[in-house]
Amino acid sequence: MSNNELHTDLRTAVRELCSRFPDSYWRELDAREAYPEDFVKTLTETGYLAALIPEKFGGSGLGIAEASIILEEVNRSGGNSAACHAQMYIMGTLLRHGSEAQQAQYLPKIASGELRLQAFGVTEPTTGTDTTQMKTMAVRKGDRYVVNGQKVWISRVEYSDLMLLVARTTPLEEVKKKTEGLTTILVNLKDAIGNGMTVRPIRAMINHATTEVFFDNLEVPVENRIGEEGKGFRYLLDGLNAERILIAAECVGDGRWFVDRASKYAKDRVVFGRPIGQNQGIQFPIARAHVNVEAADLMRIRAAELFDAGEPCGAESNMAKLLAADASWEAANVTMQTYGGFGFAADYDVERKFRETRLYQTAPISTNLILSFIGQHVLDMPRSF
Repeated sequence: MSNNELHTDLRTAVRELCSRFPDSYWRELDAREAYPEDFVKTLTETGYLAALIPEKFGGSGLGIAEASIILEEVNRSGGNSAACHAQMYIMGTLLRHGSEAQQAQYLPKIASGELRLQAFGVTEPTTGTDTTQMKTMAVRKGDRYVVNGQKVWISRVEYSDLMLLVARTTPLEEVKKKTEGLTTILVNLKDAIGNGMTVRPIRAMINHATTEVFFDNLEVPVENRIGEEGKGFRYLLDGLNAERILIAAECVGDGRWFVDRASKYAKDRVVFGRPIGQNQGIQFPIARAHVNVEAADLMRIRAAELFDAGEPCGAESNMAKLLAADASWEAANVTMQTYGGFGFAADYDVERKFRETRLYQTAPISTNLILSFIGQHVLDMPRSF
């Protein structure tokens, strides 16, 4: 089967699955700020969440191109793949840097859905994106790490079994380079919560099941460390390209959802005796949004091709995320304007998707930091901070 055939069949299958979870399903969850448990369970049982896990561990052994198509189609259907997308890129740290014993222990159970690895503990309230300045410490005492500190904007903790935690094992003042001394540790949440780890939900603009997490002498076995002690920052960077590509795909899915909804509404809505889509003031912005989404998708495809070929793709992955986030946000604004007052009504779903896609201007990395990366590392200009 050619890639084109595989991708066409994959899109068709994911769309069929998503049709079982219509707008009303997501709308009701959003109103209650509830987790899409049934959707995530179905996505797991059909194997889509295990797309990137090798077949020998029970996964599909597909590439990032195929994984990105899955998430794109979820968002294009009107759903929100952020409910479970992190498992795809977090798993990569375990796959690339975990020991054979760790891979054999966890990956088959993650692939089957017996275990969920959907929480990623990196961001802190005082440091934000400046990861090397994190304050959370994991001090080794015998065969255990004792963790103290705080994380924020940690989504899906309450619906995961495992969390990949990044913490300092060597104080910043004791390392030669600020990127040294960070370590990745797999935390068993069932053991941790209530035994040194406290989770506090954060009410936010979007329904992401996000929380802040506190560590007070949490003990984690040293055997849960992923890779070498002190090399966690490199492992973190290693997974960012996959994250950027997958998020870009979600934005493309959002963008196509908005363009579909806006163009249909513009054809159906009649004001002053004519469809509003006949007016260039409505038609041209929708057409421009479509063009920009399609252009962003080409960069997503290029970045995925490079990633799957094992080629450097940092610039392409970052550009894909930036272009797709901008395109989806433009499409969101155009759709809101096209719908007029009805765009603000929950029953039309535009305002829900509008809120969801706005996130990607800021997270998981802001568009300004991507521009800084391109300026410094691609265009060889001086570091701006």
